[in-house]
Amino acid sequence: FPGLTDVSISEDIPVEGQITVPVGSHSPDEEFSTLDEPVRDTIMRDLKAVGKKFVHVMYPKKSSALLRDWDLWGPLVLCVSLALMLQGGSADSKDDGGPQFAEVFVIIWFGAVVITLNSKLLGGTISFFQSLCVLGYCVMPLTVAMLVCRLVLLAGSGTISFIIRLIVVLAMFGWSTLASTAFLADSQPPNRKALVVYPIFLFYFVISWMILTFTPQ
Repeated sequence: FPGLTDVSISEDIPVEGQITVPVGSHSPDEEFSTLDEPVRDTIMRDLKAVGKKFVHVMYPKKSSALLRDWDLWGPLVLCVSLALMLQGGSADSKDDGGPQFAEVFVIIWFGAVVITLNSKLLGGTISFFQSLCVLGYCVMPLTVAMLVCRLVLLAGSGTISFIIRLIVVLAMFGWSTLASTAFLADSQPPNRKALVVYPIFLFYFVISWMILTFTPQ
């Protein structure tokens, strides 16, 4: 602007006030990067997160803690463990147990995908991978039931053994169903919760039936 170059401030006139440059505040989470930390710290943090999700499944309650930071490491470990314990049954005694291993993977992952799609079509508010995370982590009680059944079968396969296995499988089946519905029920419209719970019931019932009818070679 013309004339502004001739404007000057006399040294006798005090200049009052504060001149500050606004600097955006950065939270520690924004400055944090996994590239700046040791690999050991990253692995330990992920293991602690997986452990916390297992704790939430052991003590199921209506909470979003399991959905906040979803991951599929826990479901993958549980699926592999369950498949390894189920292979080698008498149903496929001529084979090496491979079909049973693949069968568990197909049932768990395909079943979880179908339930998740059903939940989304019914108006669910959680994401696709959050639902897979919940359904996968809630297989943990049934994995424990499979471990107990294998130990019971080492002692024999009589009537008493079957009754013990039946009680254990029923208890863990109920635990898995209640745990998954506790996390997923609130994400559905109130008038459609039954349509979501029923497929979950069938999903864990099929896995429970595979565990109960398992007999080693």
